[in-house]
Amino acid sequence: MTHCQKFIQYFSLMAILFLATTSQSQEINCRIQVNSSQVQGSNKSVYEELQKALFEFLNNQIWTNHVYTMEERIECSFLLNITNAISADDFKGTLQVTSTRPVYKSGYDSPMINIIDKDIRFRYAEGQALEYSETSHDELTALFAYYVYLIIGVDYDSFSNLGGTPFFEKAEKIVSTAQSSAFTGWKSFENRKNRYWLIENHLNSQYSALRAFSYSYHRLALDNMHAKPADSRTTIAADLSPLLKVHQQKRGSYIMQVFFDAKSDEIVNILSESYSSEGTRAFNILKQIDPGHLSKYEKIIKKQ
Repeated sequence: MTHCQKFIQYFSLMAILFLATTSQSQEINCRIQVNSSQVQGSNKSVYEELQKALFEFLNNQIWTNHVYTMEERIECSFLLNITNAISADDFKGTLQVTSTRPVYKSGYDSPMINIIDKDIRFRYAEGQALEYSETSHDELTALFAYYVYLIIGVDYDSFSNLGGTPFFEKAEKIVSTAQSSAFTGWKSFENRKNRYWLIENHLNSQYSALRAFSYSYHRLALDNMHAKPADSRTTIAADLSPLLKVHQQKRGSYIMQVFFDAKSDEIVNILSESYSSEGTRAFNILKQIDPGHLSKYEKIIKKQ
């Protein structure tokens, strides 16, 4: 082999390694906390091992085939609160899931998801390796994979209209595989506000106006707030109108609750600076489509 051939071979190998590395970049920067303060007993090592295993699972798993830089990773957190140890490897609890999105040319991170799943049950043995498979169901890894795909999908929706669909479809597959699970939270007949209905809503065309609002709210309004704050507030206030139809078709939908649980405080802070007539119109819509946060929205008109 000539010197030139060796150089070409070496360069080709380096190129392959570079592509392999960049194509495997991590999508999320996830914090995980396991709280077992409500559980009686002295064996706390299982919860420490669980927290470590979940951290490695969430942050080392490759969730998409897209390339992310370190700065582009989605910031998110999981708080797993263990409320009951049924046996040495059988646990019940709650899971709080949050994520944020940076706003262009600002030091501000906009809240995207803030969910508390109160229907958590799973099995875990100390030292158990966490491995996720799309074709078989493991309650613990399926649960966290579901919420990771939800986080990624919601993030993509904020950058392009309906851009999160492929990731919601990934979560839908997890729900489908979980129909054989003995644990609750995955089935349509169990509860109208569970994992099944949340992903069903995201893929149901009746709610596409809410997903379109997420895009206009984040990409067309928040990301332009640094340059045109008044115009951005007007965009948000005007784009609320289509959500009335969504509300009238499906009152009390889970997707609307989840969206406004995350965004209500931010919306109040933004629209409180609106012109009086604009703020009043927005308030009149918000009090109908999200009555659960009415006391917050009243601040919009009180500040004007």
